[in-house]
This record gives sequence, structure tokens and C-alpha cells, in this order.
Amino acid sequence: MDIRIDEGLRAYIDPLTEDEHEALERSLLAEGCRDALVLWGDLLVDGHNRYAICQKHGIEFQTRQNTTFKSIEDVHLWMIENHLGRRSVSDFQRGVLALRKKEILLARTPPEGSAPPEAGSADTASSDGSPPWDEDASGAAASGADGAPRLPPNISWTPPVPSRQALARAARISSNTLGQIEKIQKDAAPELVRAVKSGAISINAAAAVASLPPERQAAAVAGGKKELQQAAREVRQAKAPPPREAPPEVPIESIADLPAEVARLRGVLARLTDERDQLKKKVMHLTIALSEARNGGSAGDD
Repeated sequence: MDIRIDEGLRAYIDPLTEDEHEALERSLLAEGCRDALVLWGDLLVDGHNRYAICQKHGIEFQTRQNTTFKSIEDVHLWMIENHLGRRSVSDFQRGVLALRKKEILLARTPPEGSAPPEAGSADTASSDGSPPWDEDASGAAASGADGAPRLPPNISWTPPVPSRQALARAARISSNTLGQIEKIQKDAAPELVRAVKSGAISINAAAAVASLPPERQAAAVAGGKKELQQAAREVRQAKAPPPREAPPEVPIESIADLPAEVARLRGVLARLTDERDQLKKKVMHLTIALSEARNGGSAGDD
């Protein structure tokens, strides 16, 4: 079979870096192509880099058909989920993929006032977005020869649109980070987006710089890492509320009951110390949870 390459599909996921591509090439030369390329008919869906390297060096490879796809949007959703499960994907890429998933699902959502789905249709799937097939079931009714789950005939599954929190959780980033990535995609100049992808600026700082006019963003990128950090600092300072004025100091000789005032201040200090300790515990727990979530994905290469 002749394999067809769609350039839009190949570019749908950010390309490997030069180092990643070289590492993949070394692996294929040493071990061969262990994972089958995924096709939809004659269209290559997953494995563009492996296919190109195998063609270059005459390395044998296997293919498998994914017959669950009903449209190119199904292919896009599958690619998104597939890449979100890989450890090598950066947080920015994860956010971009999660937002693409949201766009696809929103486009599939029926308009308000439309007729409700018929009983037994795929749109009556559970609200958590799980597919309307029994993933634990065995036999031909549950899956095909390639092990992929099968939909009942004439049913196209559209999962519900997840909340921002659910999208972020599936992408293994915070809801706040996802919101920052959404702002970057909406307002950032192309130069700033490239800087985020290359790691020259953090997502947090880039979201702040994206508030500036495009020409100011481009100038900050051209100025290098320090200029970007300075621009982000200026934006944050401009948005920060004015500092509260400290209450006027009361002369010590004007305090009628000095021991009582000392006791009151000690109580304030104890309360603030307890709040600080509680915040430290929360930060520690969140750091552990984030680390576990990031390490929970499965590795893989295209």
C-alpha cells in the first residue's frame, strides 16, 4: 500500500527538536521500528518521523489501521490524546493541545434549542467524557483485531466539552497555567510564542508580556532573556495594587496598658506564623501532587 502524507496533519503536532530527531534516528538504526505506524485508510496518522527515517535508511516497519475514525476531527482528537500521554511534551505544548481539544468539542456541540439526542445515541454518554463502549469488555463486539475499541454501527461519539479544570487535569498542568497559555495564544506576537516554545521565557512571564503591544513584545524578545524578564516585571508592577499605607505609629508612652498591647501583638504574631506554616504545607502537597501527575504519563516517540 502507498502511504499518503498530509502536510497539515504532519504539522498538527509541534515537530521534534534536532536533538530529539537524532535520538529517534539512532534508536531506529539500533533497534528497528518496534511500534507500528497508525493509518486511516492510506493516510498516515501517527509515526511521521519514524516513517521518514525508515524510508531514508531502508528500515522495515509495520502498520495498523485505526477504524474508529469517522472524520478528520476524530483523527485530531486521537492525536491530541496520544501526545498528551507522552512525557516529552512540554507544558506549553500540553496547554496548546488541550485548547485544540476544546475547540473541536465546542464545534461539535449542538446549538442551544436543538432537539435532544435520541435515546441510545452516543450523545447520551456519561458526563465525564468516557466513550460509549465498554473498554474492559472482551470479544469482537468490544474491539477489533488491532485491539482498538469499536463504536456501535452508525454512531458517532462526541464527548462533552470539559471544564477548564478538567482540561488542565487531563493535560497535567494547572488551570491557571492553561489560562495563561490561552492568553498567549490569543494576544502574543509570533516572536513571543517562539520564545516560549524555545524556553527563553516562562509561560507565566510570557502571559504578562502578551499584554503589551505587539511591537513592544517583539522588541523584548529581540533584547534577549533579561529584556523579556524586565518587560514581564513592568507589566506585573503596573497591575499590582498600590501598597497599603502603614498605620501611624503610636508613641510607646501613649499606650495606656503596655502589657496588654504586648500580649495582643504576640497573638497577632502567633496567628500569622500559623498561617505561614499552613501555606507552606499546602505548597509542599501541591508540589508533590504535580510531580506525581507529571511522572504518571507513559513515554513515547512519534
